[in-house]
Amino acid sequence: MRTRPAARAGQYAALLAYLAFLAFPFLWLVSVAFKPARELGSLHPTWIPEHPTLANFRQAFGEQPLLHAAANSLLAAVGAAAVAVVVATPTAYVMARRLTRAVSGWVVVSQAFPFVLVIIPLFLVLKNLRLIDSLPGLVLVYVVWALPFALWMLVGHVRAVPVELEEAAAIDGAGRLRTLVSVTAPLLAPGIAVTGLFAFVTAWNEFFFALVLLKSARKQTLPVVLTHFIGAEGVADLGPLAAAASLATLPSLVVFAIVQRRITGGVLAGAVKS
Repeated sequence: MRTRPAARAGQYAALLAYLAFLAFPFLWLVSVAFKPARELGSLHPTWIPEHPTLANFRQAFGEQPLLHAAANSLLAAVGAAAVAVVVATPTAYVMARRLTRAVSGWVVVSQAFPFVLVIIPLFLVLKNLRLIDSLPGLVLVYVVWALPFALWMLVGHVRAVPVELEEAAAIDGAGRLRTLVSVTAPLLAPGIAVTGLFAFVTAWNEFFFALVLLKSARKQTLPVVLTHFIGAEGVADLGPLAAAASLATLPSLVVFAIVQRRITGGVLAGAVKS
């Protein structure tokens, strides 16, 4: 009994250490973003800028169209998340209720193929559809790439929903579609939220497909524009790059903070018909 407080203290210490490990890159990125050029070249870097400045942010927004690129990334990420959720929800329901687990396994195996292996077939398909150098084409690629993992995630959530609820809805006269929309989908809210978050973050941070498929400067996404702060010889303009990169991480953090409440909510409370 006496070891419980010590064990709990150890757990909290380990959790704080893990949080510090996760937060370190972002905190250091923000610190670099506010440092002047002289501090960035110092042999003795400090955590907190001694002379904080907004010059890096002004230079970053002055040199590159960050707001326009962020808008392109936002459209692609939101579009990919929405389409992935709409397609994955009914498909995962069919896979969980009608198909075997082996089929779900084969869906996940498709994620093992590297980007380089699939980029040529995707490029040819988009070229035939005349979707090269367009945000809709990029959204289509993001949906295709995120869908296998999204299906794998949602299939597990569908299997966790009691079949008795669907049988009760069928006794009341509800069809398959009505059961999915009115009974099963509300109970899948945490899984749908996680799926949407996964698709959004994946599309927001994706670089390779956007680099290959988007040619026009006005259609480039934010990860591609961030590479413009690196010179031809590989020398990075560290201050403006850190400023732009720190702003690029904010949407993912905001979306996760919003979705987290839905994930941890007790959505199964009151689900059983009285």
